[in-house]
Amino acid sequence: MPRPANPEIRERLLSKGGRVIHELGFNASGVQDIVAAAAVPKGSFYSYFDSKEAFAAEVLCAYWASIERRHGVVMYDARIKPLERIEKLFELLVEDHAAQAFKLGCLVGNLSLELSNASAEVRKALEGILASWQGMLVACIEEAKVRQELRQDVDAAPLAAVVIEAWEGAVLRAKVERSGAPCQRFLDVTLKRLLS
Repeated sequence: MPRPANPEIRERLLSKGGRVIHELGFNASGVQDIVAAAAVPKGSFYSYFDSKEAFAAEVLCAYWASIERRHGVVMYDARIKPLERIEKLFELLVEDHAAQAFKLGCLVGNLSLELSNASAEVRKALEGILASWQGMLVACIEEAKVRQELRQDVDAAPLAAVVIEAWEGAVLRAKVERSGAPCQRFLDVTLKRLLS
């Protein structure tokens, strides 16, 4: 009879093993690296995840949930103007990347590049995350239009998509350069122009 699942081990695998994937990339991270980081036996991995791809999909969801938990609240703070909420969200994300010396990049962008053609399961998780993120931005853009802080002819969904796409490009370049300059340019130039 199989042993009952231990939620603490599963969470440790997602947290510590997810960090390995974020630092090394999916293809450079073996299951042995993941379980070693989580300090669990290798056989335990498959008690919690059907495959390494299933694990990566769950790591992505946990990564996004962490961002929403830590920073998402700003997107719904009615005391802040809607376009300022968007700016604040990206300022907080820049702080996250700065805390890692701009070495890790965004896990959403990293795994988009590495796995979107290789794993339907990961691609589905990425699509869900991007849709959620875009939805958060769309809500603020639409509110800004109602408040006449943004032109009425602005189509919120494509604008939100372009903001995310520009951000991911900036983070990718910041990772290459190990510099916050691309993220700062995103805040100072790209975001300001897109939201004007």
